[in-house]
Amino acid sequence: MLRRVVQNFATRLVTALLSFGIVWLTARYLGATGRGAVSLFVTDCAAILLFIGLLGGSSLIYLAPRRNLWHLLLPAYGWAALMCGLGTAVVALLRQPEPTYLLHLGLLSLLQAFFSINTALLLGRRREGTYNLLTLAQIVLLAGALLGAFTAGASWLTVETYYYAAYLAFGLPLLLSLVPLLRLPDPRRRLGRRLRATTRELARHSRGAHFSNILAFANYRLGYYFVAYFVDTRAVGILSVGVALMEAIWLIPRSAALVQYVDLVNARPGEPLPESALRVGRLAVLATAAAVLVLVAVPPALLTAIFGREFGPAQAVMQLLAPGAVVMAVQMLVSSFFAGRADYRINNAAAVVGLAVTLLGGGLLIPRLGIRGAALSATLSYYASTAFLVWHFRRATGLGPTAFLPGPADLTHAWRLVRRR
Repeated sequence: MLRRVVQNFATRLVTALLSFGIVWLTARYLGATGRGAVSLFVTDCAAILLFIGLLGGSSLIYLAPRRNLWHLLLPAYGWAALMCGLGTAVVALLRQPEPTYLLHLGLLSLLQAFFSINTALLLGRRREGTYNLLTLAQIVLLAGALLGAFTAGASWLTVETYYYAAYLAFGLPLLLSLVPLLRLPDPRRRLGRRLRATTRELARHSRGAHFSNILAFANYRLGYYFVAYFVDTRAVGILSVGVALMEAIWLIPRSAALVQYVDLVNARPGEPLPESALRVGRLAVLATAAAVLVLVAVPPALLTAIFGREFGPAQAVMQLLAPGAVVMAVQMLVSSFFAGRADYRINNAAAVVGLAVTLLGGGLLIPRLGIRGAALSATLSYYASTAFLVWHFRRATGLGPTAFLPGPADLTHAWRLVRRR
């Protein structure tokens, strides 16, 4: 299991570094206002993709080992197209952006939706290597296209350049993802009654599994909209840099949680969580804490040297987010445990707890403290939802918070595995 976690971590590490490169490129070449505009666009896309998960998402991974892939893919594609159209219309009503913005939003969200559906099905069939390569290709293309465009001349230094780079970054990997899907042995005929039954099953699982993701997104990104409303787009740009740097560290627990989730959905019903999974989780929490300590030690002068003069305040954002970033490592591991057991109700309730804190903190703290209030509100939300999850985890397994605290035996075991390599 640890080998697979390392492989996923390596892919996510490269992805995080390239994502950092994208943050740097958009911040350095477009400034805080341009970076804020890109952040709001990415957030709008992510919000639309969340509702696509109501007939897909992680449930595709859960059902892929159990059902014909084409019975899953067709309804997921149809729902994605519907949600991209409706989501774009909602953004048009609420924010009233330019028509070109809405066109890019609709098309790019659709490309991302189809890509995520294809890769989820491949991951559910344990094609983790293919999944990692396609995910990596997407971020490589986006970073490479932005670098080439921004260094080509001043005429490319616009937010629209990001849109065109994203078309390449999502369109080409989407086409490539169809190749391994077509090679799978699932028959592509006899769709009628079985297709309808699978669609109903997918909808039933998705509603429970994905509702918590919608609420979690609100916890992660609602602060952007609060800051845009109470402050300005420039402040959103500064906040997004601090958030992006801190959330990059989550690639460590996410790698462990992803492997744990895939193993759980392929395990026998009632099979207990193995000790190896707990050990990997403890090491993931330790590595997350160490990475957070390194990041919060970065001085504002270094941030301004890297991103530009406007981004010094991002350091205060990272300091306030740091405690929440560490506790989120525990939350991701516990949440994947309940998701792998199809016990979505607990994850949903935890997300509701976090959202309540986010709304309260956003309304009270952001008008007074600006981007610092947004960071503090996020940390409080992470603590509240994690405490709720850990309490239920203890009730389900008998294991408390100390189950995720690494000890000397865990470090010794990890060192032995490293030496074998």
